[in-house]
Amino acid sequence: MNSAIMILPATLPVLFWGAYHYHKDRHLPEPAGNLLLAFGLGIAASFLSRSLYVGLGWVGLRYDALALADSNPLGLLAFSILAIGPIEEFAKLLPFVLIVLRFKAFDEPMDGIIYASFIALGYAAMENLHYLQFLTPWEAAARGFAGPVVHMLFASIWGFWIGCAYLGTRSIVVCGLEGFAIAAVLHGLYDFVVLLNPAWSLPVAASGILLLWIWRLRLLHALHLAAVESTADASDAEGSAPDPE
Repeated sequence: MNSAIMILPATLPVLFWGAYHYHKDRHLPEPAGNLLLAFGLGIAASFLSRSLYVGLGWVGLRYDALALADSNPLGLLAFSILAIGPIEEFAKLLPFVLIVLRFKAFDEPMDGIIYASFIALGYAAMENLHYLQFLTPWEAAARGFAGPVVHMLFASIWGFWIGCAYLGTRSIVVCGLEGFAIAAVLHGLYDFVVLLNPAWSLPVAASGILLLWIWRLRLLHALHLAAVESTADASDAEGSAPDPE
């Protein structure tokens, strides 16, 4: 019973955010099977991420982030930006590019954010479950809330960049690298601030996440309005077309 209660902080926020994004995409909703697959890809991405961290150890580049926070802040900054951010964002981005972009239902820019968010939710769920053993119930609840939000925000950056390129005329490679670089650096900076844990870490980290959330919220709203307008224009065009004789 206690074990079941302990996993609630890791699962309930994921369910909430999954329902939230399904509602946000209600105008041209993605097939539920696609979203579940994206969530499963996020779970797989978490294992890929762990493997990449292990690989750093093989080449002598794996460090204890908490130890760096205590003894070497500049080393923590370098490790966060050059290892943590790139590894975790790459692990989520790879299945997006290899599998999600092949979905026939991927037909509007918002889809890049929606699918990237479901991958991020799967990743965050596994990450939260992994850390449960090291956390108090209150810490687990805080991480259960923050983890999915943080991973969704960073994944939304490259998801939107790549989605727009895929549906437009820009190079997917160029846009993918741009979005990935921005997400990886922001992710690394966020982890650096949180791991360093000075007195100002919580307000600074929360402020950064809030700004990203506002950007994302406004972007989703704009994309939703554009999708509604596009559908209305298509309906008007069909209605005005002459009937075949």
